[in-house]
This record gives sequence, structure tokens and C-alpha cells, in this order.
Amino acid sequence: MAVENKIARFMRNTGPARFLVPVGVILIVVGIILLGFKTDNYVETTGEIAEVEKLPAVEDEPQQYDVKIKYTVDGKDYETVFSNVSGDYKVKDSIKVYYDPEDPNKTTNTKGGSFIGLIMIVAGAAALVFGVYSAVKAFKQSKALDNAVPGGGKFPSEQFEGFKTAPGVKEIYFRFDGHALKPGYIVEDADRTVLFEGKMTKQALVGARTYEFVNHQKGDTASHEIGHTISQTFNDEFFSAKSWFKFDGKNVWDVIHDLGVRISTNLRSKFPNVIYDIAKNGEPFARVETCSVYVHEEDEAEHALSVPTGSMYYRIWTASDDIDTLFLTVFAISETEQAVVE
Repeated sequence: MAVENKIARFMRNTGPARFLVPVGVILIVVGIILLGFKTDNYVETTGEIAEVEKLPAVEDEPQQYDVKIKYTVDGKDYETVFSNVSGDYKVKDSIKVYYDPEDPNKTTNTKGGSFIGLIMIVAGAAALVFGVYSAVKAFKQSKALDNAVPGGGKFPSEQFEGFKTAPGVKEIYFRFDGHALKPGYIVEDADRTVLFEGKMTKQALVGARTYEFVNHQKGDTASHEIGHTISQTFNDEFFSAKSWFKFDGKNVWDVIHDLGVRISTNLRSKFPNVIYDIAKNGEPFARVETCSVYVHEEDEAEHALSVPTGSMYYRIWTASDDIDTLFLTVFAISETEQAVVE
């Protein structure tokens, strides 16, 4: 399998890890910094306000001041400044000062402990551990998927050489149809006869949409829920919503893998065209290539130059009659925002 596929699959399956690992590191670093500024051992004394400087006012914010303070520790006089503080300050008023007994020049106007720093370190460590666990789990799942090619063996890359012109292979077209009352996708042959269509019958701003899949060759119709659903659980749906979607409540790639489908893609194959070699049960199933909105480019001279769109329009070569599986696979490629998907 191409390196791009492995990277894309890893990225798709490590949404929590890609979020939690950096967050965990940041929390730990900030927690350590806070521990360096702990003041639970600071000693309280009383100082005298020597100077009050009024800072420029900020709308809807309390008035801020820089307050210069004099205080004495063990008979020695010191000065400090409390910056950007709010309150009622007057020269010669008494004010509490907390100082570091090991270095009385270090002061603060509030005495706090290291509790917050410790909490951040613990939370960061937990996030880091869970993130690393998610990454390792995703790697193992990806490796298991590679080792479980239906039919045995590895992905049949070499068998796709000359696949498009092999006996029994026909060319069909997958394209977006936004002009109908029910927008969606259709698969048609070279004569523009619609073979299969997936039309959206219910739009949803939140949650799943409803699609009607129609196999015109068999006369079969089925309704499916497409898209993410509201979930109260912590899972990949929150982190990777644009690289997969739910198909009748299940990760669409899990559905496709369960059908025996594996995909191999090499971005360097014909850039900017992206080519997807699709195997089913360990055998070549289809080759899919991105194309322009004019899926029958050769029909008219002005459309002879193909400008790939990257999604929604594909040319397909296949010898299989399993158009249901083929449509769902290309539909998943089109509906996810990844050039390499499997």
C-alpha cells in the first residue's frame, strides 16, 4: 500500500491523539512553570504605599494602577511594584506584601500554593497518556487491516497494470447532480443512462441527512442515514468529522472494509488527477480517477481538456456488476475531505 494511504489512514484514526498529545505537553509545561512560581512559602509583612500611578482606562474594565510599595525585612528596606492592580490605593496607606524569605526582593500581592500547577501537570499527563494510547491503537488497527486483505495475500497492485483496457472492463461515470429536486450523486454509462443514484431526501443542519439509494439495474431502493449524529460520548467523531462519516450509524470506512474493499492511492501517480485502485476480496474491483465536471469530456471539443475537481466527479473502470458497493465506495471518497482515504 502506498505511503500516502498509510499516512492518511493514520491521520484519520488519530484525531484524539493529534489533539490530546500537544494539549498534554502544553499543560505539563505550564504546570511546571507555575510550580516555579509557587508562593506557599512566602512570608506576610506590611508595607506602605509610596506612589500610585493611574494607568490608561480600558472600556468596561476596572481602573488599573501601578502601585509602588516600601517594606522592611529584618531591618533592611525594600521596594516593589504591584503592576496592573485594581482597587482603592492611596499614598501612605498600609498594604499587605508577601515576600520570599530566601530573597525578600521577590514579592507578590496574593499568596498561593502549587495546587493549580500540580493539577495541570496531572491533567497534562493524563491527556498525554490517552493520546499516545490512541495513536498506538490506531497504528495497530491499521496494521491489522493491512494484514487482513480479504482473499488472502497483499493488495493486488500489480494486477491493475492495464486494468482499464482489460476484457470485460467498462467505463462508467460518477458525478454530482445538483439540478434535481433531490440533489445527490448519480452513476451513468457512456450513453448517459443512469445506473445508480443516491439522492438526498432530507437535509439536516445538525445530525444525519437521509439519502435514497436507487439501483436502477435491479430496481432496488433503500434509505440510508448519512453523516454524523449527535453524540454525548468522547470519540473520533468530534476530532475527525471531515475524514469519515456515519453510514446508518457506523463509520463508513468500517462498512466498506467489511464488504471486503481495500483502496490504494498514489498522489504522485498523475497529479493533479488522483487515481484510486480499489480491490474487493483481494481481487481488482475498480479503478477510479478524478475528472472535471464534464465527465464525458470527449463528447464536445470545448470539454476535451480535463480539469480535475478533486471531488464529486470521477471516471470509473470496472468489470463488476456490484454497483452498490462501488457507489458507496466512491460516495465515501467524494464526501470526505481527504485526497487519500483508505
